Amino acid sequence: MTDLPGIVITGASGRMGQMLIKTVVESEKAKLVGCVERTGHEWVGQDIGVAMGGAEIGVIVTDDALEAFAKAQAVIDFTAPDATVEFAGLCAQARAVHVIGTTGMTDDHLSKLGPAARHAVIVRAGNMSLGVNLLTKLTEKVAAALDDDFDIEVIEAHHNKKVDAPSGTALMLGQAAADGRGVDLKSVTDSGRDGITGARKKGDIGFTAIRGGDIVGEHDVLFAAAGERIILRHVATDRAIFARGALKAALWGQDKAPGEYDMMDVLGL
Repeated sequence: MTDLPGIVITGASGRMGQMLIKTVVESEKAKLVGCVERTGHEWVGQDIGVAMGGAEIGVIVTDDALEAFAKAQAVIDFTAPDATVEFAGLCAQARAVHVIGTTGMTDDHLSKLGPAARHAVIVRAGNMSLGVNLLTKLTEKVAAALDDDFDIEVIEAHHNKKVDAPSGTALMLGQAAADGRGVDLKSVTDSGRDGITGARKKGDIGFTAIRGGDIVGEHDVLFAAAGERIILRHVATDRAIFARGALKAALWGQDKAPGEYDMMDVLGL
């Protein structure tokens, strides 16, 4: 048991944080060695098992990320962009694998990961599930096979607590479609339609975001032309699929050289 990779979970109180903790605790391939929350959070100082409504498991929630990371071989991070950038630097100091599922990151945030990746493994993906990553590959291939007579629309739905739109997965799918067509996604993005917008521009890649209830995650990639439509779809019904993928990434990264990777690397796609 002692030689299992030690995992730290950041954002421990969040819905993904709790799912990640449950996944690691139940795993036979890793052990939970730390949980991190922001300073002032009511969970700090509590045993994580008790904080989550169960029995003690011997791991105390802390707001000292560096101290927690120093005991870990990997950190799984589904928090917020600014926090993730800070955690990347601390993971680099600890030489711990940093698995990033945080969405809503800007180009500025992403550029700040580079220095950390020179010293530690970073695995970052807009979505950690096997199915979504297969969908991403399919989207790229279909986009490459079809010309711009086919309009492309990425339609995503999530729960009403999600704070960013389009989702990280939707952007990942849009990027795959742009790569398939050999275009720059930023120059062809069509989103936020409201009012009299005029006709759709040929070659654009559109994004539509739906928010409601407790939807875990649904993503459609629609290819629409005159007289026919092709729809590629992934529906997530259990948040555990993302946690399992993140843990797989954390274990995969243990023997890899420092650098930036994604789930395509983890899955061999």
